[in-house]
Amino acid sequence: MKLTPIALAGAASAEGLLPFLTLPSGIKSMSHHISTANAPSGAGFKYPVPHSSRGGNAVCVSGTVHVPASTSQNVQFSYKIPQNQTQVTETFLDFITPGSNFASSINAGTRNVSGTYALGATLCTPANNTKPKGVQLLTHGVGLDRYYWDFTADYSYVDRAVEAGYATFFYDRLGVGESEKPDALDVVQAPLEVEIANSLATMLRKGAFGGDAFEKIVGVGHSFGSIITQAVTSQHPAALDAAILTGFSTDTSSLPIFLQGLNLALANQNEPVRFYTLSNGHLVSDNIISQQIGFFRAPGFNPAILQLAELTKASVTFGELFTTSAVTAPAGNYSNPVAVVNGVNDLPFCGGNCTSPMNLAMAVRPALYPQLTGERFGSYLAPVCGHALNFHYAAADAFDYIQAFLRKQNLGM
Repeated sequence: MKLTPIALAGAASAEGLLPFLTLPSGIKSMSHHISTANAPSGAGFKYPVPHSSRGGNAVCVSGTVHVPASTSQNVQFSYKIPQNQTQVTETFLDFITPGSNFASSINAGTRNVSGTYALGATLCTPANNTKPKGVQLLTHGVGLDRYYWDFTADYSYVDRAVEAGYATFFYDRLGVGESEKPDALDVVQAPLEVEIANSLATMLRKGAFGGDAFEKIVGVGHSFGSIITQAVTSQHPAALDAAILTGFSTDTSSLPIFLQGLNLALANQNEPVRFYTLSNGHLVSDNIISQQIGFFRAPGFNPAILQLAELTKASVTFGELFTTSAVTAPAGNYSNPVAVVNGVNDLPFCGGNCTSPMNLAMAVRPALYPQLTGERFGSYLAPVCGHALNFHYAAADAFDYIQAFLRKQNLGM
């Protein structure tokens, strides 16, 4: 396959990635170049850089934002970060073995964590210079960074959202990409990341970024990002005016298969050029086969997108992997709309079939949102589509479903 160097708007994402990336032929970084004169203000960003979205429908500003957050619910782990790959592999063999007491054996209670955290982030608004009243707060999942939401010109959730009249705010989760890298076991965990997401929602509502306050905040997550977003609805029910959970269900029985398929490797050894600065607490999926197993389903994707996903894969911490089930809980006090949108062949949350033994997207309502009736809850299964929904041919229809769902809730801008 011929490779062509193309500049990526938004510049470097994951650690050490250059602003110029060799992309598989046939993959467009940007459909056309547009003026960034109408880009959002850099207010609230350190080192703001104006640019356009991959598809050119949005003007954006990227930089570093500082977010205060604290929690008393991070887990105190009795576990030593592995010194080598053999110990990493043994850890996850212990972790996924049926009947193993590994998870309980390393849990030593809870701990307080507090700070102001530097996050790589991007705010986008429509290129036609309209001023949206609503913003979609996009939180990515494991093995990805914020550019999951604005991947290429043909695979950009950001472009679809701004077409619907929204602004978008998407960020590298703590410990990922251009965000700071605190302790990978004790600090970078789900409970703290829930508080970071809640702080971001509050700051967006108050106009902390770009100089404009937003009246409506829609939380949109993928995978671990959906776990975080769902927890915000449970713990901070006033924070979000709607929640969209993609790559998510309450059935986590296939997570061991997912972890085994990723064949997790020390990031600093797997890709030393990109990840040499990371501690042994950061892991990545091993290779392009691992990418396909965990995130894709044939024939529903362009092989060049799989290749690009491998080239741009991001890290995950032990702390995150050990706390994936620590924050999900029924959101009984949350009354705003929720939709669950999955690839029908999602591996970690559906075992490869989201219709068996029932529609697992629809099953989220009685488990976590029983108070939502009628059109306040929605679900959609994208055909021939794996866990990384945004990377499949079916993504466009899924994006359209999400924007239509929000319009029905009178949240269309």
